[in-house]
Amino acid sequence: MPGFKFSNRTAEEREVLFINLYKSTFPAVVRYVSKMEGTFDQAKDIFQDTLVIYYEKCVECSFELKTNEKAYILGIAKHLWLKQHRDNIKLTPIEGLDIESEETEQASDKKILNFLQTAGKKCMDLLRSFYYDGLQLADAAELFGFSGVRSATVQKYKCLEKVRETVKQKALTYEDFVD
Repeated sequence: MPGFKFSNRTAEEREVLFINLYKSTFPAVVRYVSKMEGTFDQAKDIFQDTLVIYYEKCVECSFELKTNEKAYILGIAKHLWLKQHRDNIKLTPIEGLDIESEETEQASDKKILNFLQTAGKKCMDLLRSFYYDGLQLADAAELFGFSGVRSATVQKYKCLEKVRETVKQKALTYEDFVD
């Protein structure tokens, strides 16, 4: 939460904050550590270290949170987990990999497409032509009736910003797109 200063809060207010963070974020950390073949106890240790780092960052005068707390804390936990187990990673034979089914992949694609459609049809068409079809911006400018390449670039940027803003508003994470 931007602007939240721990030094200005009572011990009870800080305790309530950490209890809420625990309730909202700990299950996601457990799921991640479990997915990465970790145990519940390892997830608890990682989460405790994560909360300490988060607290230390929040008491820094220059710290400003640019995302939501849950995403920030989950990012710290993932980093700590990977750092802790970097040396323990063993190569897995390809036969042992659990490859996603085509249905799961299609479901993720559908979620992403539905999400991108919030930007509007014209934005979807512009972004699809640029990213999917590989159309050059000069050609896109002509196709979509923009006055020039610069106008097409600005419009593409605005479309991407619409998508980013929706992500911020809905506080979406990577897990929202994959099952």
